[in-house]
Amino acid sequence: MAHILAIDQGTTSSRAIVFDGELRPVASAQEEFEQHYPDSGWVEHAPEDLWQTVLRVSRAALAKAGDATIAGIGITNQRETTLVWEKASGKPLHNAIVWQDRRTASTCERLRAEGHEAAVTQATGLLLDPYFSGTKLAWVLDQTEGARARAAAGELLFGTVDSWLIWKLTGGRVHATDATNAARTLLCDLRTGQWSEEMCRLLDIPMAMLPEIRDCAADFGTTEPELFGRALPILGVAGDQQAATVGQACFRPGMMKSTYGTGCFALLNTGDAPVISSNRLLSTVAYQLNGKRSYALEGSIFVAGAVVQWLRDGVKLIGKAAEAGPLARNADPAQDLVLVPAFTGLGAPYWNADCRGAVFGLTRNSGAAELARAALESVGFQTRDLMEAMRADWQTEGAAVLRVDGGMCASDWTMQFLADILDAPVDRPQVLETTALGAAWLAGMQAGVYPDQDAFAESWALERRFEPGMDPALRDARYDRWKRAVAATMAV
Repeated sequence: MAHILAIDQGTTSSRAIVFDGELRPVASAQEEFEQHYPDSGWVEHAPEDLWQTVLRVSRAALAKAGDATIAGIGITNQRETTLVWEKASGKPLHNAIVWQDRRTASTCERLRAEGHEAAVTQATGLLLDPYFSGTKLAWVLDQTEGARARAAAGELLFGTVDSWLIWKLTGGRVHATDATNAARTLLCDLRTGQWSEEMCRLLDIPMAMLPEIRDCAADFGTTEPELFGRALPILGVAGDQQAATVGQACFRPGMMKSTYGTGCFALLNTGDAPVISSNRLLSTVAYQLNGKRSYALEGSIFVAGAVVQWLRDGVKLIGKAAEAGPLARNADPAQDLVLVPAFTGLGAPYWNADCRGAVFGLTRNSGAAELARAALESVGFQTRDLMEAMRADWQTEGAAVLRVDGGMCASDWTMQFLADILDAPVDRPQVLETTALGAAWLAGMQAGVYPDQDAFAESWALERRFEPGMDPALRDARYDRWKRAVAATMAV
């Protein structure tokens, strides 16, 4: 039976999972790596850490899988994180600048003040925000002596994490990306699926350094034989949120998924035409197969699972993430704390890079349980912000059910609050590793190992549905309090 190796390179760790011919995980390995914070609001990764952790976990997973025949590799990755390296040597020019990094906020503000944002949104579906790769890339070129001339001469290459890994895995023979990662760079034309000369001129990016854009299921070259003892074809690539959309089988317009990892990312499939948001959501590529793009509206929350990490590592109220839900369950219902986790600003639909977190409603009796409840509830409130914006942009009955995945969805308490505050069912699948699953399916379908979209969609299986049960008046009152808290936070 043929197997597929899925590489999932995330913000805090790299993971590899071997799936068998029935799309069941049979072996896995995971390794965390160091986060670098050189200045306030700056987040970096060492490029070699990304590569070496991927190499080690892939070898470990393959070793655990024994003599399994690997038909191909699928890659999924943290999106927008920006790398620049020398074409000749493969040496990175700078640390990877992570999607969370806010160092280019002033650049975005300047471009916005000059009146460019409307044209940027029409071209790319995105907003002028430090989140995306384009201004990060421009910053690296500006801050490194001679970099712009070298880039124009074809000596330097740009890539998101997928491109970096493909380059390393193929020994520098392939410089490519897929349509979903390209759509997050601020450099890609959303409608043509090609690099935008207009956007490259605006940000002064030499087009010679950009990778080739390919389908999500395509030939991305073969690995160097010495890496895994044999050459393996790379056949599937998608950014992590789009891979999760695929893994959740959200192939029909109106289907919606939300992934709760470090951040939260909700995608609503809008079909074969992009929808430009009037509510500061993003229009993006959901996936591209056989040259045909399917689009999505996306809302991005910067802090979801990260708020639980803050409870654990920052204020040390819990020893491990799984303790957050039980602690929140013990909170005094008479206390109504609201935590706005704007640790690095607020994402959609606010897009405020400068505001910072705040807690409202503290009393002398407020304690660990109340703070834990407020932290978990903030994820539900932010998701409702996204849902309200999506409903305003694209009316559909199909978005009535939300499919969820990611680490936080293992918490029954959090998922029940999510259903309550959304007033919508929340479906948790049997397979929670939907990001890696999506990458595996893309590669396996390309290899002829896995079924087509329809058959794959039929295999999606529900583990539990959370039905809303909150009193409507209470739901509206609590959400109104959240909105007032956010307004107050942004006013400071």
